[in-house]
Amino acid sequence: MNAADSTSSTSTSGLEQAARDRLDRAVADAAAGAEAWARMPLSERTRLIEDTHRVMRDHAEEWATTASEIKQLDLLSPLVGEEWTSGPYATLSGFAATAESMAGIVAGRSPLSGARFGRAPGNRVTVPVMPHGAKEALLLPGFSAEVWLQPGVSAEEAIAEAGLGQRTPGQGGGVGVVLGAGNITAIPPLDVLYEIVAFNRSVVLKLNPIMGGMQPVFEAALEPLIRAGMLRIVQGGAAEGSYLVQHPGVEHVHITGSVATHDAIVWGTGDERERRKEANEPLLSVPITSELGGVSPIIVVPGEWSEEDLRYQAEHVATQRLHNSGHNCIAGQVVLLSEEWDQREAFLRELRAALERAPRRPAWYPRSEERFTAAAKTYPDLERFADGTRVLVEVDADSPDAAVIETTEYFAPILGVLSVPGTGQRFLDEAVTRANRDLLGTLGANIIVEPKQRRAMGPAFDESVARLRYGTIGINAWTGLGFLTARASWGAFPGHTLQDVQSGIGVVHNALLIDRAERTVVTGPFRPFPRSVMNGELALFPKPPWFVTARSARTTGRLLADFAGNPSWAKFPAIFLSAFRA
Repeated sequence: MNAADSTSSTSTSGLEQAARDRLDRAVADAAAGAEAWARMPLSERTRLIEDTHRVMRDHAEEWATTASEIKQLDLLSPLVGEEWTSGPYATLSGFAATAESMAGIVAGRSPLSGARFGRAPGNRVTVPVMPHGAKEALLLPGFSAEVWLQPGVSAEEAIAEAGLGQRTPGQGGGVGVVLGAGNITAIPPLDVLYEIVAFNRSVVLKLNPIMGGMQPVFEAALEPLIRAGMLRIVQGGAAEGSYLVQHPGVEHVHITGSVATHDAIVWGTGDERERRKEANEPLLSVPITSELGGVSPIIVVPGEWSEEDLRYQAEHVATQRLHNSGHNCIAGQVVLLSEEWDQREAFLRELRAALERAPRRPAWYPRSEERFTAAAKTYPDLERFADGTRVLVEVDADSPDAAVIETTEYFAPILGVLSVPGTGQRFLDEAVTRANRDLLGTLGANIIVEPKQRRAMGPAFDESVARLRYGTIGINAWTGLGFLTARASWGAFPGHTLQDVQSGIGVVHNALLIDRAERTVVTGPFRPFPRSVMNGELALFPKPPWFVTARSARTTGRLLADFAGNPSWAKFPAIFLSAFRA
């Protein structure tokens, strides 16, 4: 599960006429906007996205503050940095990168013109998407990302097809409904942006009730899109959502949420859902795309690690679970750990210590306590840390109880550890097989591997990565960085169906407007600076600001958002100074 509300096929007869009128006006306004967009020259469209970016940066402070208050954070806490990076920073980066791609199309260039394509196993072409330019290379030294195209897609085809809806600007996509996420504030505006640019759709954005307080911020930050008729923002619960997705003026639905909510929209509820699924008779009459989370694995490849390595990577794993108090669709949930690793117990000691020392924060998302109770019922021997606010569960991978944590997205600070046999390549192969076979969803998978160990495995390591059926794969970098990378694709591994939707259908973000993307692979340094350089890694990056243990994260996040709003070489010294205080 992640963050959309419980919109379903529930009857909308309880809606007052005033609410129906309000939603009807929103759809009608958006329909007029879509018609105007179809007539709008590409250059004017580009200016509209650029104008929105400029207006948005003026509301970054209000944005991060409001999000922090919704999540019950002390405004002086380092954890406020999460709201800067996963809110204004990610959104500003996405709008800027998309506007750059559109400007290239206006000038007659493909967004992939000049790209230095690579190769990956399985007849795949790769597209480098980070770093993109010298500023980004300096901003995130040692980190890189590439989009893998679907097998058989050539570089020439990728160049010709990049641009999506902006290659056929006169083909309008009508009105789309976006059911906004309730956990990460960058998700709704970035979903809106992708609907508009990739598919030429205007959007009615229905906010999750949890994020109701963000409406004034979004309306101010996205004012140019609203003024152009390309966006209307509404609030409400399941009844309003149901009314919108069944509205005759709506031609597409996008949801960030849970499988249960998706299936309620597509198939209905109760006996009706099962009957419709079996007969392949969807209740929803228009196409739907989705991002639905899952149970993300963290594969820890055994190696010879120093005490500093053990501590740092334990904090890395803890971050993947505890960021946003575990209320993330991409949160790591299951650590696959070798039962034969000599340092297994040493790593687990550090992991327990990291879970204990990470800053306390409330599990703020609704029903979190229910999830803790359910986990405790299934796993009575679970371990609690930080005054009971986070949980560690060790389970034998071959135990019948393992299936619960493998197939239940807890959406809370509950972390599982499963034992897997083998070391080296044998362990990695087994871990990949189990992740693909046993874990719910295909949104993201993480691999932590010491560089020497990776080199020792040679091409077999790359083959293992290729076998992972996930939309984003992080190698020594949390897959959450893929979410923050504007030019990366974000979504489930392709191939899911309405009947078995798993982590969803389609992608978002993707500011290079790449067609037929299969996955994004993000790579980072195994160690922070200076130990990275001392051990042969050309990475000058300190502890990342997204680590939950980064003491300067609030200041760094704010500086990063300011940079995304107006990049300048003059801003680097302050960013570096703050980052190195982490």
